[in-house]
Amino acid sequence: FVYVASVAMGADKNQTLKALREAEAYKGPSLVIAYAPCINHGIRKGMSKVMEESRLAVESGYWPLYRFNPQRAAEGKNQLVLEYKHPDGTLQDFLSGENRYARLAVSDPEKSHVLRKAIEREYIERYTMLKQLSELPAMPAL
Repeated sequence: FVYVASVAMGADKNQTLKALREAEAYKGPSLVIAYAPCINHGIRKGMSKVMEESRLAVESGYWPLYRFNPQRAAEGKNQLVLEYKHPDGTLQDFLSGENRYARLAVSDPEKSHVLRKAIEREYIERYTMLKQLSELPAMPAL
C-alpha cells in the first residue's frame, strides 16, 4: 500500500505538517501532492498572494485536502481522512482569479461557461465521493 496525501499549506499548515510527518514515518512508499500556485497560473492578485490563493482553492473545492494512511487500518480506523469542507460556492470566483481560466471567458464565453459548469459539477461529485469513502467502516488490516 501507499501513503497518499493532498495538501495546501496556505489552507491548513497543520494538515500539511501532519501529512509530511506521516509520510516520512510510513514504512513504504509515500506520495504527498501539494497545491503550489505558480506564475503560469496567472494569479491576478500577484505571486505575493500564493498562500491566500491556496486557501481559496481549498475553500472553493478546487483542491481537496486528505490523507490516506494504510496504517490506520491496524487501529480500526478508516484509512482515508478528509480534511476539507463541502465546496463553498466560490469556484467560479476562484477560476476568474487566474488568467489561465479567465482568458477563455474572453475568447470563447460560451465554451468557458460550459466548461466551468462542468468543473463545478465534477468537483462537487469528487467531494461527495471522497466524503462517502471517508465515512465507510474501517477495512481490516492485512
